[in-house]
Amino acid sequence: MATKSKKSPRLASGRKRARQDVKLNAHNSSLRSRYRTAIKKVEKAVAAGDKALATTLFAQMQSIVDSIADKGIFHKNKAARDKSRLSAKVKALAAASA
Repeated sequence: MATKSKKSPRLASGRKRARQDVKLNAHNSSLRSRYRTAIKKVEKAVAAGDKALATTLFAQMQSIVDSIADKGIFHKNKAARDKSRLSAKVKALAAASA
């Protein structure tokens, strides 16, 4: 199956929009990566059973997740769901070690 090559836009405004989209896509990709990495760090700390590290990483993760959700990279409900699930895991870890 051959891949379709994108046509370049005819209008100057379309060409400019295409140039801008490349930059915007790269920026949004880096933000998505930061979001996912922050979540993975907390999950890794919880899996390792490190309560102190998990709580500090969770606090950092909350601010990252909120700021990226505010920018519209991820939906606010997804951000809230991710925070809620991780909060439950961190609390369960704290209860288990207490």
